Amino acid sequence: MRTNLKAVVVGAVLGVTGVAFAQGTPAAPASPKAAAATSKAAPAKGPVGPKTATGAEAASGKTEVTWWGHAAFVVKTPGGAVLAFDPWLTNPKAPQGATWPEAVDAILVSHGHFDHVGETKALAQKTNAKVYGSFELISLLGLPEAQSMGGNVGGTFQVKDATIHFVEAVHSSSYQADPKSPSHYAGAPMGFVVEIANGPTLYHSGDTGPFQSMALIAEQFKPTVALLPIGGHFTMGPNEAALAARLLKVKTVVPMHYGTFPALTGTPDALTAALKKAKGTTKVLPLEPGKATPL
Repeated sequence: MRTNLKAVVVGAVLGVTGVAFAQGTPAAPASPKAAAATSKAAPAKGPVGPKTATGAEAASGKTEVTWWGHAAFVVKTPGGAVLAFDPWLTNPKAPQGATWPEAVDAILVSHGHFDHVGETKALAQKTNAKVYGSFELISLLGLPEAQSMGGNVGGTFQVKDATIHFVEAVHSSSYQADPKSPSHYAGAPMGFVVEIANGPTLYHSGDTGPFQSMALIAEQFKPTVALLPIGGHFTMGPNEAALAARLLKVKTVVPMHYGTFPALTGTPDALTAALKKAKGTTKVLPLEPGKATPL
């Protein structure tokens, strides 16, 4: 059943997009060399291009977030920490011609599917960043021990002025080093809450549906900005994201994981409408890929 379902999903999307698209199965070889050969966005060692989306210094006293499309973000804190979330930097919505971040302190990977692991290894090799995620996933990535920061839900880590908390997500997680290798169990999926000194508290949910414990995340950490998927199909759609926003009690939602492929049909406008219908006060902040936005 599982094999047949995967074949149906892949076959349907192949007919629309001409690329493989199934959770846990890379749409292109995952090696840095192959990524460079199959994408215009970024070779493995960091492309040469316009100085955009690089993670240059944040404006004084501000936290800056740059969306790289899909679920990939680079966040810069007032204290100089640079955090990369789910760095699929060669996704179809990534800013074309942008150079990869020159310096990254921490890479946070929510789960093992190809569209979230992305270029984690290449970016870690380029910047010497430490990589945070589930113990099982980090063990599968083959990183040097000094860069491997595997943990589990409930774990807390300090990166300069950013305190990172691992929280739960409702999804699945498997990892393939390349399309020809078997999938491996990659631990439980996770989200991340990042408390920034003199800045906002961010919540990157990873791939998830809404779940009641989002209210516990609100009570424990009081996030102010949530990065939430809205595309549907594999994650929340706009209506579910509106419910999540209410559970989290956040002031702002930054939509992610939408529009990358035809199957991800949710839109920021639909999220705004869902929040309005529910009489919510949360504001929607759509980001333009490659543009650093102060929070």
